[in-house]
Amino acid sequence: MTNVTSILDRLARPPEAPEASAEDPMEKVVEETLDWLVSRQANDGHWAFELEADATIPAEYILLNHFLDQVDGEIETKLATYLRSIQADHGGWSLYHGGDFNISASVKAYFALKLAGDDIDAPHMIQARNAILDHGGAAKCNVFTRCALALFGQMPWRAVPVIRVEALLLPKWAPFHIDKVSYWSRTVMVPLMILAALKPMARNPKNVDIGELFIIPAEKVRNYLANPTGHWLGTVMIFVDRVARLAVPFFPKFLEDRALDRGMAFIKERLNGEDGLGGIFPAMANTVMAFDAIGMARDHPDFVIARKAIAKLLIFKDGMGYCQPCLSPVWDTSLAIHALMEAGLAGDDPVVEKANEWLRGRQILDVMGDWKANRGHIRPGGWAFQYRNDHYPDVDDTAVVVMAMSRARGDADREAIQRATEWILGMQCRNGGWGAFDADNEYYFLQHIPFADHGALLDPPTADVSARCIGMLAQLGYDMDHPAVARGYEFLRREQEDDGSWFGRWGNNYVYGTWSVLCALKASGEDMRAAYIRKAVDWLKSRQRADGGWGEDCASYWQHRRDEVKESTPSQTSWAILGLMAAGEVNSKFVRRGIDYLLKAQRNGGKWHEEYFNAVGFPRIFYLRYHGYSSYFPLWALARYRNLTRGGGKLPKFGM
Repeated sequence: MTNVTSILDRLARPPEAPEASAEDPMEKVVEETLDWLVSRQANDGHWAFELEADATIPAEYILLNHFLDQVDGEIETKLATYLRSIQADHGGWSLYHGGDFNISASVKAYFALKLAGDDIDAPHMIQARNAILDHGGAAKCNVFTRCALALFGQMPWRAVPVIRVEALLLPKWAPFHIDKVSYWSRTVMVPLMILAALKPMARNPKNVDIGELFIIPAEKVRNYLANPTGHWLGTVMIFVDRVARLAVPFFPKFLEDRALDRGMAFIKERLNGEDGLGGIFPAMANTVMAFDAIGMARDHPDFVIARKAIAKLLIFKDGMGYCQPCLSPVWDTSLAIHALMEAGLAGDDPVVEKANEWLRGRQILDVMGDWKANRGHIRPGGWAFQYRNDHYPDVDDTAVVVMAMSRARGDADREAIQRATEWILGMQCRNGGWGAFDADNEYYFLQHIPFADHGALLDPPTADVSARCIGMLAQLGYDMDHPAVARGYEFLRREQEDDGSWFGRWGNNYVYGTWSVLCALKASGEDMRAAYIRKAVDWLKSRQRADGGWGEDCASYWQHRRDEVKESTPSQTSWAILGLMAAGEVNSKFVRRGIDYLLKAQRNGGKWHEEYFNAVGFPRIFYLRYHGYSSYFPLWALARYRNLTRGGGKLPKFGM
């Protein structure tokens, strides 16, 4: 194994940005953006930008408060204003800006607005209701929405697949085990299992119902469950669900009680203080409702802290507010460091040092998280996405943090890098790739169960995360002869799409994936003239738009819409430019046109205007807009272009 310490000793300090005229348009934009980004650094050294999702999260926040009868009128008014502001022209709500009508998001938003006091005869409510009914009514919602409606008595519990808390007692060799699903599914499902067992009824202090959203009354709908994949296994799973439903009355009560205890133990061990179970809103909300369902007092420390974690997700501005799905400080901070150092800040600059010091304090060194199910032999050493989420460090964040620290080359980071590298190497999957939170989480038959209609039950290896890990290892000096890099390289070769691109699991979409892989391959020493590399380059060039930018719609996650574009965006344009420069295209007209697009695009200080969502939680189900992406990625791309064209040097051996 390569000695990390000796590698760190050999790393050269990144070159400072070349001098240029202060009147140069590019220099002016770089300096303005750099200053703006530095000014947003928190006193303790980190950055945390807003993270926005669709209507479901603020709507669920309103539903939660009415479930508990803990309604805050002022907050609710601001959330309702936000929900009205993002209602689309089609009458309902979409999963992302400019997207198609989505039945589940629309039903939740309508229900939330009605709970908040909106008159159902108001024009926006009539428009929403008509759109919902035109799409089959509330009975067509997904499983998670049906669970929420069942808790409010708006649907019978038979509308929900059988969710038995006794599943937590199953042995690991059983077809289903909680360790076999992804971290996000795990943290959402365990409190949901408790709710499904106890079937509490929402307080619903205003006695609001949404019967008008059903074409036929909810209790008269016969078949709620559908095959989530269309595969024959899905049909089998629906049959199994029906058999299980018949068997439920005969389940021993003592097993349910034992499983409820195990579920509560799972939650309490991972409660995660003010950062909440799993650090994600759906898990936090289900936790609070589960606490309420078991009769936990409102002043119990666990209940209080769980509510506080949710309150920290709220954002208020311009007379409205929304609830974030989670917080992204580690991700924002590590990416901001890369952009700032690319723009000329040295590794010993106080801004960079303070940021790295903050990151060092967030490294998870003592908690064996849920990843131990498949990798219990390795020591912890990763970083989470949020402020704290010790049971769920993530591979992608860890790789980006290590690359940022190694660029700065601070001696204080040496031990942190060694521990993280050990963890990353240990988390490599059997097929050579890396997943985001778990290793070898590929129990694909579970995708066919009726509960999995969201299509994101698992956390398999993906090209973008794997590229980040290979880029990190390459930046630390691991070459193609190292077994981990060689296996990862082969994984990436297998994952390339027929058109030359790579799929982007955590960012929109093929542009994001292709940028990630090209940077990793360049850092690894791959010949960027290789045929498969040129195919990827040609694909990126073919996707450039007439305005010089790149833009890829969230709809690209549906195969028949993979080429859909609405408009160019600064973040996606930056990814494309960075990917092309990694492939040696710095002097091409495509890169130059992309740079011109960034220089001319609408910008407020150091933040480019970007309404379109730029990332994904679950493809085709849940999308995100990282508000920081339209700042640090354009800065990164412009600064790298400046450095390469004016410095006359080659791309530094950085992994991204």
